[in-house]
Amino acid sequence: MAQKRLAQIRKVRLEKIAKLRKAGINPYPSKVKDKRQKIAVARKNQGKEVSVAGRLWGIREHGNSIFADLKDESGKIQLFFQKKNLADEFRLLKLLDIGDFIWAKGEVFKTKAGEITVDVGAFQLLTKSIRPLPSTWHGLKDIEERYRQRYVDLLLNPQVRQVFEKRAKIVRLLREYLDNQGFIEVKTPALQPIYGGATARPFITHHNALDIDLYLRISDELYLKRLIVGGFEKVYEICTDFRNEGIDRWHNPEFTQLEFYWAYADYNDLMIMTEAMIAEIVKKVVGSKKIKYKDWEVDFSPPWQRLSFSEAIKKETGIDIDKTKTLAELKTAVKAKGITLESKDTKDIPSLLDALYKTAVRPTIVNPIFITDHPYLMRPLAKRRADVPEKVESFQLVVAGAELINAYSELNDPQDQKKRWQEDLKRAKESGAVEYQVMDEDYIRALEYGMPPTAGWGLGIDRFTAILTNQHSIKDTILFPTLRPEKK
Repeated sequence: MAQKRLAQIRKVRLEKIAKLRKAGINPYPSKVKDKRQKIAVARKNQGKEVSVAGRLWGIREHGNSIFADLKDESGKIQLFFQKKNLADEFRLLKLLDIGDFIWAKGEVFKTKAGEITVDVGAFQLLTKSIRPLPSTWHGLKDIEERYRQRYVDLLLNPQVRQVFEKRAKIVRLLREYLDNQGFIEVKTPALQPIYGGATARPFITHHNALDIDLYLRISDELYLKRLIVGGFEKVYEICTDFRNEGIDRWHNPEFTQLEFYWAYADYNDLMIMTEAMIAEIVKKVVGSKKIKYKDWEVDFSPPWQRLSFSEAIKKETGIDIDKTKTLAELKTAVKAKGITLESKDTKDIPSLLDALYKTAVRPTIVNPIFITDHPYLMRPLAKRRADVPEKVESFQLVVAGAELINAYSELNDPQDQKKRWQEDLKRAKESGAVEYQVMDEDYIRALEYGMPPTAGWGLGIDRFTAILTNQHSIKDTILFPTLRPEKK
């Protein structure tokens, strides 16, 4: 029934377009007749002539006069069309519909009801809409329609637009903070001959001219660290990364990440900087260091708790991972505690530890906490702790059950780096693991030229925005998230 109704409306509007063309009116002109003002500005010019443009949101006929609501991104204003002022052009109003874009010019006045209004002396159709705007968008049964037709979602739900305005502010503040700290923004390849910088499955594509396969980057880490080798001391990049993984509330195959690398610093320096940086940005975005997320009050006020990875697991499960040396021992310990892991991909120690942490530890965290000192098997690119070589100088910042930041002191020993990658490849081959890090000989060559002690940091901007705007899923902070194909 709805489809038939839509088809009828489209038919009528297409007929109106034909009538407009027949009357010599272009329903899609390139230029507005006069320079326009923002509606928010026009509203302040009572008693003066203004020129405004936007989308029609309401049309109300009253004999020889018509009232209409006009919106642009700055606000709304009422339009007043009178036959005595517009003469023959008044009849063209019959060919307009809600959703059309028009330009209007006239004097601003206030009605008896207090409505700021433009007494239209001239108008121009700018764009004729063919589809009607849905009246109850949030009532759609398939929530994916809001994401699929984000253009309509933004039109009908002002709060959605506000989320993306805050996202833009977050990115701007991150950039300003790093610029003020002396970091240089750079751009590295999105198409890479060898993927690296994270443990994830890549997307593969093919370059015809060179006849080679390339990978969409899963991280920009290895290229940014090449720049540290090349003499830069503070670099960062805000980029899109791609990982061929599942989709859930915290994961999308295409996502935005900020990574920076800082020479002559270690992970302790990063934790101090992270507390100051994130707390400042939260205050500027939200107005307070305390925010509401779901049913929680999350307090970003420094200092934040620090807890090692092994201590966090022992606290929540009673399992001492420092004493479980083999995969079999670890599986036995998990089974003995009656823990059902969220992930079934636990074919080696790193993946099992990761699954145990994500199941038993991460969901319990509300306020910001640094989870530190991961087993070295879980971080092939991180520097070992000098006092405990089985662990690395690393941390994750976890807030409200979500990982926001992954960081560590960078491994700059080329021999150890090569050995660690070889171990990762061997372990993946023996276990059949699908996610592992690969050997990058050029990166090893770069390290052989020498990289100073360096610390690196990566923040998921989609997740950070979700936390600060109280959104359940990063689908609500990505304008066009990846979706299943539309059913016809």
